[in-house]
Amino acid sequence: MMRVWSHQPKFLHLGLFIVAYVLGCGFAQLLAIVPGTGISIWAPSGLFIATLVLASRQSWLWWVAAGCLAELIGNFLWFHSPLPAALLIYSGNALEAMVGAWLVNRTCGRPVRLETLREVLAFIISAAGIAPVFSATVGSATLAWFDMQSQTFAAAWPLFWIGDATGVLIVAPLAVVVFQNWRGKAELSGTRWMEASVLGLIFLAVAGLSLSGYLPFAYIIMPPLLWAAVRFEFKGAAVTLTLLALITAIFTVSGASQFAGDPESQKQKQVMLHLFLAISAFSALIVATISRQYQQAMLTLRQSEQRLQQMIDAVPVRIWSVTPAGGPIYFNKRYQDYFRSVIPNFEAIEEPRIEEFVKELIHPEHAPGVLGTLRNCFESGRGSVMRFRWRENDGVYRWAECRVEPRRDQDGAIAQWYGVSIDIDDEVRAQEALLRASEKLALAAQAASLAELSASIAHEVNQPLAAIVANAQACHRWLSTEPPNIERAKITAERITRDANSATDVISHIRALFRHAPYARSPEDVNRLIIEVCRLMADKITAKRIRIETGLDPNLPSVVLDRVQVQQVLVNLIRNGIEAMDAAVDDTRVLQIRSCRDGPDAIRVEVCDAGTGFENADRALEPFFTTKKNGMGMGLAISRSIIESHGGRLGMANNETHGATVGFTLPLASEIPIPIAASHHGVDGDPGAGRSAEAATDDHGKPQAAVVT
Repeated sequence: MMRVWSHQPKFLHLGLFIVAYVLGCGFAQLLAIVPGTGISIWAPSGLFIATLVLASRQSWLWWVAAGCLAELIGNFLWFHSPLPAALLIYSGNALEAMVGAWLVNRTCGRPVRLETLREVLAFIISAAGIAPVFSATVGSATLAWFDMQSQTFAAAWPLFWIGDATGVLIVAPLAVVVFQNWRGKAELSGTRWMEASVLGLIFLAVAGLSLSGYLPFAYIIMPPLLWAAVRFEFKGAAVTLTLLALITAIFTVSGASQFAGDPESQKQKQVMLHLFLAISAFSALIVATISRQYQQAMLTLRQSEQRLQQMIDAVPVRIWSVTPAGGPIYFNKRYQDYFRSVIPNFEAIEEPRIEEFVKELIHPEHAPGVLGTLRNCFESGRGSVMRFRWRENDGVYRWAECRVEPRRDQDGAIAQWYGVSIDIDDEVRAQEALLRASEKLALAAQAASLAELSASIAHEVNQPLAAIVANAQACHRWLSTEPPNIERAKITAERITRDANSATDVISHIRALFRHAPYARSPEDVNRLIIEVCRLMADKITAKRIRIETGLDPNLPSVVLDRVQVQQVLVNLIRNGIEAMDAAVDDTRVLQIRSCRDGPDAIRVEVCDAGTGFENADRALEPFFTTKKNGMGMGLAISRSIIESHGGRLGMANNETHGATVGFTLPLASEIPIPIAASHHGVDGDPGAGRSAEAATDDHGKPQAAVVT
């Protein structure tokens, strides 16, 4: 019960509804001029359906109760039917209103505004077509049951149905307009008010003349009716339909209308009256809706065009279109402002051509090429992209890019040419700056490569020179003893010769580097190379109190390699391993050198120390990265470059307990001779190899590590 009271409409609205309902009953009684029947245009049906359509469904009970009270009052004032009959007829009317409102809300959704063709058609079919079936059926059955006015069910049903349908078509639109604009202000301008006044006078005059018989037939009223529907849309159609119904009722009741006549033909003319009003209402509502949709579409189109124009004017580009012959059609606002600022007499130019703009605005160096490209586009029908410099309003030429594309019609002929000009001066300047920076970077890279080469030369030549100095000092000591130790001096002199030859080999390789000469490779026994290197470094190994343990596979096949380069790799790895064990105790100063097969097509050599391992293994192969106080960071870089030039791989890893292992693989067959520039230092020769060599080196001042690959 509380839920019903919570949805109670205002009593003022209920009172107005009851008054309008009673007046509608009186209007229906006024037109009930067919002998022997009280059936006419039933205006309350349109009022009832419109009210329920716009009201909440929870409040329908209140409106049904108010309608029942209004029906009883109207029956008391106008119809004088028995109370049971009046209640039965009203039940049909209430059922009609609820069914019609439910169907309209179901098909149109809420809120119902009757602004689209779909909504109006749904309203006409549901409210004026289907819903009156219920009231006509109940009402006709009631008349026949109570034998009122000698009406049979079959005879009363058509008049009952068409009367309710006409009432819905005439009254419901007006009720919707009134309910929706109850407190709204008129939005008509002075001109529109004047047009409405003129239209009203014309409408009243034509309606009076046509319905009074001075004009041939009543449908002459259609032009001004449709005029109102087109110009004033749904509101104009609703108001003019109401005026038409009132004028028709007045002339019909007075007997001056075509729809009034003798008693024998009155029933047929009454049907014609209903059809006239129903057709007029249907036509006006449909035309009003179409006009409304057209106006909405035009408004949407104008808004879309306005937004598009605003967007075109806002984007930092210049857009234009020309005829197939080059005559201008459209320039966006940026282009027009640009023309006015650059061309003093722009407004005075009569039918300019795009060629004139090109000659006037584009840099003289680029104008001929642009004109040639445009002519080629116009002749071939193909789009193009052009870059040129044009003069800005400050007189400075800036770079721009113009894209030209054709628009073709249905037959494939070119209708217009469209163009977009974009300022790319900043981009071009940036590209030029980038090019200059690239050139500077190339010079810097060459300087860095030269620095790396110098460091490599110093590193490689320093070893034999240091050995020569040490052996020369030893030779001097042996010769200075009493008596001179000639035998030991000879041995030391031989070592000086050997170290001098080693330095000579390094210099030869460096000279080959600049000549891009290929290596002289030959089959070599890797185990023999390892033993020779250990002998060469015997003095340093002894001085550091290092114990060498070798595990060499005696069945290793010969490998085609550069003897000096691979010896250089072994010297670097053994020296790094020795220096990595400076902090180790004497019992653990063991350097293990192993050789073995690495699959069927390669051999592996490993140097394993007992130091503390690598602290930063990821950077161990970077050029110039070293942890030694006096290291240069080039040893491992050179070694990796040499091994890779032989088709092998060099890697490193920390051991599980302590120390690190550095190892490399060499293929059994060397298929591609590689220049010394690529393998020795990675500086010259093949760019890819050079870059690879630059990216890896380390001398391991601290304990070293390697991943054995």
